[in-house]
Amino acid sequence: MNTVEDFHKQLNEAVDFIKSKVSFEPKIGIILGTGLGSLVDGIEMTGTVDYADIPNFPVSTVESHAGRLLFGTLKGKPVVCMQGRFHFYEGYTFQQIVFPVRVMKALGVESLIVSNAAGGMNPNFKPGDIMLIKDHINFFPGNPLIGPNDNNWGDRFPDMFEVYYCKYLEIAKIVAMEQGLRLQEGVYVGLTGPCLETAAEYRMFRGFGGDAVGMSTVPEVMAAHHQGTKVLAFSIITDMGLADNMHPCSLEDVIGTASKAEPRLCNLIAGCVVKM
Repeated sequence: MNTVEDFHKQLNEAVDFIKSKVSFEPKIGIILGTGLGSLVDGIEMTGTVDYADIPNFPVSTVESHAGRLLFGTLKGKPVVCMQGRFHFYEGYTFQQIVFPVRVMKALGVESLIVSNAAGGMNPNFKPGDIMLIKDHINFFPGNPLIGPNDNNWGDRFPDMFEVYYCKYLEIAKIVAMEQGLRLQEGVYVGLTGPCLETAAEYRMFRGFGGDAVGMSTVPEVMAAHHQGTKVLAFSIITDMGLADNMHPCSLEDVIGTASKAEPRLCNLIAGCVVKM
């Protein structure tokens, strides 16, 4: 997308196609991460659209990502759910990675809930914990806001104050307490992947103030914040990156741990949606 005009042309083509398939105006967008696909079971479905059919939409190449937009109601609230997301390590540009976030705003979305699977660096965490993201550190080699800016969508130099909407953070804590859920809280470090980190890197990122590390979320959140979308985000801690106590980790391990923790995260997200 080289110009603002190019951006709007591609955006309008995608939005018009989706509206031709689904007559529905969502207010809450949800992005599901690795191993976190079953939240859709709680959605009263209105319609689905495959990524591959949407003009200008990226297509997920990660095996655990289904690649569909799901429309319906969750706890009575109109939502659109991304069943699968896009990553820098797949070869996409940052503008492509956040294109669905732009599409969701154009469809009517005002709030965004993001989830991911992450490696824990805080020694007080353990695999299977859910972490409420209170802030992030961007270690990606770029930024989705680089390039021409549309002032109608957001400021040229957006302030990153309260990237994660403070009222939603409080809602998440209240819902977790009501559900008897142990909810961790911390800073998410966004990296390119696809390899996991070395012991020296985990030690460095922990020293920088990071509590968990992953390969997504930060670009999406930046774009959402830029366009005025309120953000709530969670990580499932699927493995531990403790520099002095390292163990091998595979994608199967990550998906397995995420799947076990998923019902608790689904209940937490559903409870938050009620109060949003």
